[in-house]
Amino acid sequence: MRWKLVFVCVFFVLTGSVLGNAHPQKFEKAEFYAVMKSATPDAINTELETIKDAPEKEREGYEGALLMRKAGLLKKPKDRLSFFKQGRIKLETALVADPDNAEFHFLRLIIQEHAPKIVKYHSDIEKDKALIIKSFKDLSPAVRHAILDYCENSKVLHKEDFS
Repeated sequence: MRWKLVFVCVFFVLTGSVLGNAHPQKFEKAEFYAVMKSATPDAINTELETIKDAPEKEREGYEGALLMRKAGLLKKPKDRLSFFKQGRIKLETALVADPDNAEFHFLRLIIQEHAPKIVKYHSDIEKDKALIIKSFKDLSPAVRHAILDYCENSKVLHKEDFS
């Protein structure tokens, strides 16, 4: 009986320390864009936890983009619409708070280019494209890399735009 109690206690201590180390890593833009590119709902959920470590003034924009990206992966139309609306509100709020943030305009462009017509979220594509091109050299290397990577499959942005 005593060994069972010791075993159970050791098990919980070890499990707790292993799970405690499973806390998401520090927020990194390269990882964020990797999740945006080839995401699964689980990867997005993990990245949403990681975003809590992002700078506060940027957190809402990243979270909004991830929620909208997640919406496209869900099966139920009701869930898809709900997540898309939540994400849209967060991303648009971040853009109102920081209208010159080219990275958020890039995130919005990604979402707009792939959003279904029914959600009517396509009106700022040209505006976003112009701001991204104008601000490209001022962006962090991780974001520039993500933009150039995105150009390979985009109908709006092209690598020649940044030469």
